[in-house]
Amino acid sequence: MSVMLTVLLIVQVVSALTIIVLVLLQQGKGADMGSAFGGGSAGSLFGAAGAANFLSRTTKWAAVVFFISTAALAYLGRPAPTASQGGVMENHPSDLSVPAVPGSTPAPAPAPAAPDASVPSVPATPPAAPAQPEAPAQKN
Repeated sequence: MSVMLTVLLIVQVVSALTIIVLVLLQQGKGADMGSAFGGGSAGSLFGAAGAANFLSRTTKWAAVVFFISTAALAYLGRPAPTASQGGVMENHPSDLSVPAVPGSTPAPAPAPAAPDASVPSVPATPPAAPAQPEAPAQKN
């Protein structure tokens, strides 16, 4: 892994953890993590409204850094283009023994090879079963 990818990955993890902490510290409608750490007190470092503005601005910039690092990792992590500009089936062997589409004219069949005299001939279909005698009709 290159140094650039490592640095971007570290920046992304740190910004993700920063977003998590900042969102948990913000004061919501009810009693949440922000009030547990004294975020709702008026005598805080930023004042009553200053802490909310500072936390929301910091969260915004942490999210911007996170999205930029994500886009950079996606761009740098993509596979290198190959030299071939051909299609997916470029090196696939062509098989001419594919059956014809129903309803179209079939291609002429190749001539059958001469049977080998050393191999006994086996019929392609099994012999038909002997016919069953017809049962006489019952009279009422």
